[in-house]
Amino acid sequence: MVDEHEIPDPALVEQVRVGSVARVRLEGVDITPSSLAEAARDEIDTQRLILTDAAGDDLVEAVIDEALGLGPIEPLLRDPSVTEIMVCDPARVFVERDGRVHLSRARFADAAHVLHVADRILAPLGRRVDESSPMVDARLPDGSRVNVVVPPLAVDGPALTIRRFGHQPLRAPDLVRLGTLTPELHDLLAASVASRRNILVTGGTGSGKTTTLAALAGAIPDDERVITIEDAAELQLPIPHVVRLESRPPSLEGHGAVSIRSLVRNALRMRPDRIVVGEVRGGECLDMVAAMTTGHEGSLSTLHASSPSDAIRRLQLLALMGDLELPFEAVAEQVAAAIDLIVHQARLPDGRRRIVEVAGMRSDGHRVQPVRIAAFDDATDRPVLTDLAPVWRAHLAVPRGERW
Repeated sequence: MVDEHEIPDPALVEQVRVGSVARVRLEGVDITPSSLAEAARDEIDTQRLILTDAAGDDLVEAVIDEALGLGPIEPLLRDPSVTEIMVCDPARVFVERDGRVHLSRARFADAAHVLHVADRILAPLGRRVDESSPMVDARLPDGSRVNVVVPPLAVDGPALTIRRFGHQPLRAPDLVRLGTLTPELHDLLAASVASRRNILVTGGTGSGKTTTLAALAGAIPDDERVITIEDAAELQLPIPHVVRLESRPPSLEGHGAVSIRSLVRNALRMRPDRIVVGEVRGGECLDMVAAMTTGHEGSLSTLHASSPSDAIRRLQLLALMGDLELPFEAVAEQVAAAIDLIVHQARLPDGRRRIVEVAGMRSDGHRVQPVRIAAFDDATDRPVLTDLAPVWRAHLAVPRGERW
């Protein structure tokens, strides 16, 4: 974990950076961390700055970060325990560690400084953020997701959010170790995936839906072809035959956008055994539901919802957003036929992520009713199987689509 007790003043960092870069250029050498470090120490001496050895080292590092990295947030990006960085304004930079959010000591000089760092992030991606395009969502080369909102939409100045993903994604054994699920529940969910049940992972923002989805996908047999579709590609499935598709926003001229829905439709032409949609949030829902019931059983997706019952309602509403003017009853029947299992996850007040409910879908052909197979137990701090779990496991032996 980064020790943040010594944070150089941003104005002082900029003052030394300007002089250091000028020195390196005057010497005619490349601007590298080593050349900048030497120039920064010379500049500190020239400016007669009185610093302790530790403070001097911190200042030199900050100068290098400002010149070659992402300024005040670069140390946070080097810290593997930081999973999210949230810049609210120049003086308030929050971080998430171990599921808990707290205020860091990182500071920007002003709003222009935040915008400069945002531009440095977006420029290599061919993206920009300004008053004409004040909101940008993008993926960094390491898979992290970055979101930038600037005035007039961001009232207090540029807001920058970076959600990071580990180089080694969590797998099912990791989730068992962390207590997200139990070995018994993992076995039941893995059997459901192997039996080609369509599964929806639901929960709120930051609840760990994507991580759980990827872990469940580890139970997909190696000989099956899987197409993943996401707004910003972050899924790293532990299976060999995967094609990853990512939507594309419009260009600076407003052309060339490719939606999730277009990718879902195209994926059907790519001979997939299963389709994994990172998150359902619009008209693509109807196409995904149709795919789940027409030869692509065993597909998976995530959805923002507060409970399994809420997830069913949201799916029905999202399916109605498609361009086919279907009556609600027809949409409800499609959803009822498509979803077999809902895994609902939550982030607890202390930051821990837990599966709090698993519901199997019982349908009369027109309506679907979630039935609890597992529920969170406060006493053990774990999800526990209900009396219906053996019934569900037995049901996995029969062809998908039969009632249970």
